Amino acid sequence: MSDETTGLIQENEKLPLRLQLAFGVGHVLNDICSSMWFTYLLVFLHLVLEFNNWEAGFLLLVGQVADAIANPFVGYQSDQRDTLWICKYGQRKIWHLIGTICVLGAFPFIFLPCVNPDSNRYVQLFYFAVFIVIFQFGWAAVQIAHLSIMPELTADEHQRTKLAATRYCFTVISNVLVYFVSWVVFRCEDGTERRISTSDAPDFQIIVWSGLSVGILCTIIYHVFVHEDSSRFDDHHATEQISLGVGQILQKVRYYQAAVVYMSTMLYINLTQVFVPLYLHETLTMAASALAKIPLVIYLGSLCTSFFVGTLNKYLGRKVAYVMGAVIGLVGCGWINLRSHTPTFTFYEIYAVALLFGCASAIVLVTNLGVTTDAIGDKTGSGAFVYGIMCFTDKLSNGIAVFVIQDLHKTFPNSEYYGHVLTFVCGGALILGSCGVISLSICKTCM
Repeated sequence: MSDETTGLIQENEKLPLRLQLAFGVGHVLNDICSSMWFTYLLVFLHLVLEFNNWEAGFLLLVGQVADAIANPFVGYQSDQRDTLWICKYGQRKIWHLIGTICVLGAFPFIFLPCVNPDSNRYVQLFYFAVFIVIFQFGWAAVQIAHLSIMPELTADEHQRTKLAATRYCFTVISNVLVYFVSWVVFRCEDGTERRISTSDAPDFQIIVWSGLSVGILCTIIYHVFVHEDSSRFDDHHATEQISLGVGQILQKVRYYQAAVVYMSTMLYINLTQVFVPLYLHETLTMAASALAKIPLVIYLGSLCTSFFVGTLNKYLGRKVAYVMGAVIGLVGCGWINLRSHTPTFTFYEIYAVALLFGCASAIVLVTNLGVTTDAIGDKTGSGAFVYGIMCFTDKLSNGIAVFVIQDLHKTFPNSEYYGHVLTFVCGGALILGSCGVISLSICKTCM
């Protein structure tokens, strides 16, 4: 195997395109499952299985808490030097492989009615919770393994941004695939419009297995073409200069600041993904096909924007790029609040809002990953644990937010509820993330 794919690419040295693309597809399986999880889980539980708001929110919270706990655990274990023969495959890649197996074994059952649909509702909740916990552990293992190998592939800041942009580009393509398949599945052959109902369970299985098939292929490509250099990893742990202990990490202010940015960014992205479909269904009373078309427009906007995010970061810097993305997203949030009741909104304006959401998501997410890799710097030996901490804040905050929002819907049952969620909660997350990025630039002396 050539040196260019086995070792750390030094600063100012360009990554080969083959390595960039192989790295980018390594998270496609996770991205496809995440798209289904955040966009269609509540829809499936509400409208197909007829779970109430509390039950659906509880299951999503279980998944997010399991994911939150798994992230620092996997991160810490991935950073440890392990002499077991199985770890010779690669400290990062072995966790990626274990996670993939868990995801494939559990995820299809989450979008499948309980084996005994007439059983007690609490039994059904336990049944789904078991598969959700297994899936989320696997998802966390794949995510941490994939993120933590990124700073080990190159020491150059701009090359790391390029890797993050490539990763996000494939994230967008994965989401576009899910929404395109969903649109094909949900649309009526005679051209009429329909809404999601209890008879749509088989349709969700078609979407799940279509996505998993592509994800499996991409995972194979990743494992074949991306190689870890075990000797370099051993050197990392033999030298304290490029690794930090848990106590040292927890004492660094920059990691808390980066965690605020990471958490806020993922809150915005995930909450829009969760509540846009419910907003379309409940507030705007749009047809089932809209639950695929509007998210598809969001991610097409993201895809187009992702090609320019690296350039924005390079010439404008992290702070300006992130704030620019946040402002675009805030315009979309405000548009929903001001124009949802107008006659033209569901026909034309909703697509413009979707494009704004897509552009904002691409800019803030790629910049956010750049902020995290900057915080890690050359301490790549502890990179997995740092990502684990970031993802812990992300998953826990998302789970709590969704649960609270769903539970509060009982108190505020009006049809405009999800519009207010998209305006104020998602908009607030963007403002918090911007404050975090600005604080990082102000407090560089703490880094």
